[in-house]
Amino acid sequence: MHGNILVIDPIATNRIVLRVKLAASHYDMTQADSIAAAMRAVGQSVPDLILCADSLPDGGPLRLLARLRKAGLDTKIPVIVLSASNTAESRMRLLAAGVEDVLEKPVDDSFLLARARSVIRAFASASEWKLRDGTSRALGFAEPSAQFGPRQKVRIVAHDLDILAAWRPKLCSSTRAALTPCTPGLAVDGDDDGDMADGFVLVIEPGKSGDMFALLATIRSNAATRHSAILVVQVDRDPKLGAQLLDMGANDVMTFDSDPAEVALRLEALLSRKRLSDTLRDTVRSGIEAAVIDPLTGLHNRRYAIPHLSRIAERATRAGKPFAVMVADMDHFKQINDTHGHAAGDAVLVETARRLRENLRAVDLVARIGGEEFLIVLPGAGLQSAKHAAQRLCRMIRGTAFDVPGATSPISATISIGMTVCDLPNGASTTLAMSPEALLDRADKALYGAKTEGRDRVTLSRPAA
Repeated sequence: MHGNILVIDPIATNRIVLRVKLAASHYDMTQADSIAAAMRAVGQSVPDLILCADSLPDGGPLRLLARLRKAGLDTKIPVIVLSASNTAESRMRLLAAGVEDVLEKPVDDSFLLARARSVIRAFASASEWKLRDGTSRALGFAEPSAQFGPRQKVRIVAHDLDILAAWRPKLCSSTRAALTPCTPGLAVDGDDDGDMADGFVLVIEPGKSGDMFALLATIRSNAATRHSAILVVQVDRDPKLGAQLLDMGANDVMTFDSDPAEVALRLEALLSRKRLSDTLRDTVRSGIEAAVIDPLTGLHNRRYAIPHLSRIAERATRAGKPFAVMVADMDHFKQINDTHGHAAGDAVLVETARRLRENLRAVDLVARIGGEEFLIVLPGAGLQSAKHAAQRLCRMIRGTAFDVPGATSPISATISIGMTVCDLPNGASTTLAMSPEALLDRADKALYGAKTEGRDRVTLSRPAA
C-alpha cells in the first residue's frame, strides 16, 4: 500500500465512498466519525494524511488541529478538509490555521487522489530530512537553524503579463517574497548574481497548458530549481489538468478568481516549507561529511549509522510500522587481498558500495561499519519485501565480476547477509529489544548462520519480540 489515510466524517456513506476510491489507488484507510475517535486512531497508528469533513459532532477542523497540536502532531500529519460550503472566508481561516488544502464537495476523484499523493510526498520528504537532521544533532554537529533569511525570490509566470495587472499589487503587499513577472521562456533564466527563484507561480491560461507542462518538467529536472516551491493558478478551473500538474511536481493548485490574499497565504506556506527543507539539507550536509562518511566508499560510517538506526527504530515503533536491519559481509575477502593486493580489495569494496547504494531506495540506510561489513536498514519494509531486497543484493554482487585496474582478469565475489525484521504492533516492543545493539546482535547472529551454511545467501533471525 502507498500509505494510510485517516478519513474523519460523521456520515457512513461518505466514508464508504472514500474507502472505495482510496483502495483503488492502493491506500489503506482508517476511519473515524468524530474528533475523539480520530485521536484514538492516531494514538494507535500515525496516518500519512487526514481527510476531514468540515462539520463533525464534537467540533470542526480547527478543533482537530488544536488536538493534534496538543499531541505534538500538528506538523507531522497533513490535513485536507473536504467542505460542503467552501466560502473564501472559511477557506482562508482554515489555511491560516495550518490545513494543507480545502476542497469543495463534490471533489473530482482524480484531483483528490493527486492532491493526496502530492501532500503525502511532500511530508514524507520533509520527515526524512528531519530524521536525518535529528541524527546529526544527536551526533553533536548541527547548529540551531536560523529563523530569518534573505528575502525569497518568486517568479510569476504567464503568457499574457497584462492578466496580472490588477492581481499582482495586492499579492506583493501580502507577501515578504520578491515577486518578478515573466513569460515561460524566461522563467528559469539565472539572475545576474547567479541565484535562481525559490518559488514559481505558474498561471495557466486557456489553451496554453502545453508550455507550462514543459516548464514544470524543466523546473523539477534543473538542479538549481529542483526544490523550488511551485504554485499553479488556473484561469479556468480544470480538475483533470490540475491533477496532472500535481503529479508532475506542482506543490499546490488553485483558481485565478481567488482573493490574491489567499494566493499569498498558500505561497508563503510553500516558501516556508522550502526554507525549512533547505536549512535541513544544509545542516545535514555541511560540516559533518568528514566525521560520518567513510572516505573509501563514500558511504556513511558506524558513527552515523548507529544513532540513525536508533531513530529509525524509535519512529517505526511510534508509528507501528515495520523495518528491516541487515548486516552484509563480503565472502572470503581476505583471499582477494592476499591474491590481488589491498588496492584491488579496496576497489572491490568501492564497487560493492556503489552497487548497494544504487540498488536501494533513497530512504534506506547503507553504511560501512567494518572492514568488509555493511549495515543496511530498510524503513517500512516487512518480511517479504526485505527478504526479496536482500536476495536481490546477493544476486547483484554474485552476477557481475569486478573489473579492477591492474588485475589480470575480473574478480568474482559474493556477499552473505544476516537479517532481522521488526514488524510489531505499535508499542509492542521494548526499548531493550529495539536498541541498535540488540538489532545488530540479531542481524550478526543471522549473518553467522549464513556463513556457516555456505555463504552467498540470506539468513533471517527470529523477529524481534
